Amino acid sequence: MKIFCVAMNYREANAEKKRLSSEPIFFLKPETALLLKNRPFFLPDFCNNIQYELEIVVRIGKIGKCIQQKYANTYYQELTLGIDFTAKDTLDYCRKNGFPWEIAKGFDASAPIGQFLPKTQFQNLQNLNFRLLKNGQEVQNGNTADMIFSIDEIIETVSKYYTLKMGDLLFTGTPLGVGQVQIGDHLEAFLEDKKLLDFFVR
Repeated sequence: MKIFCVAMNYREANAEKKRLSSEPIFFLKPETALLLKNRPFFLPDFCNNIQYELEIVVRIGKIGKCIQQKYANTYYQELTLGIDFTAKDTLDYCRKNGFPWEIAKGFDASAPIGQFLPKTQFQNLQNLNFRLLKNGQEVQNGNTADMIFSIDEIIETVSKYYTLKMGDLLFTGTPLGVGQVQIGDHLEAFLEDKKLLDFFVR
């Protein structure tokens, strides 16, 4: 099982970076990054600044390679919310020194995901509201209409380079509002009116 994560995919969040690519830019997390069933997230010892990034997550439902965008919607039937936890100080160090930065993104439990819902529950996947609360206060609020690359465009690009298999996950990017977590924080995430994540930082 592979976890693909798209970077810089929301217009407003990407405005300051001013780096636009002709296709989605993505990286991978290992399977050990998954955190399921609203289990607590334990802050790792190697970092002093862990940041949350709330994202729509799609689960691939059948095998595919070099999938055309017009057929991409047939390769997934479910979606949920997930958090791409980032070791920000480690990421900054790796970037500054030209090192690979997988350790800043792919460490254990860095990808909590919620319960999957059938996509048929939603009228338009490119007009989905989602939000994150930290200790009861809203810190992120996004809509998939603000995505630079749609879910189907992401699938087309990723499948050029990797064979997609059943169970692979696509994290589709985060809106504005990324911030730091501390021990004791309570995170809750909603897709429209459905709470899909509800866990504590330990």
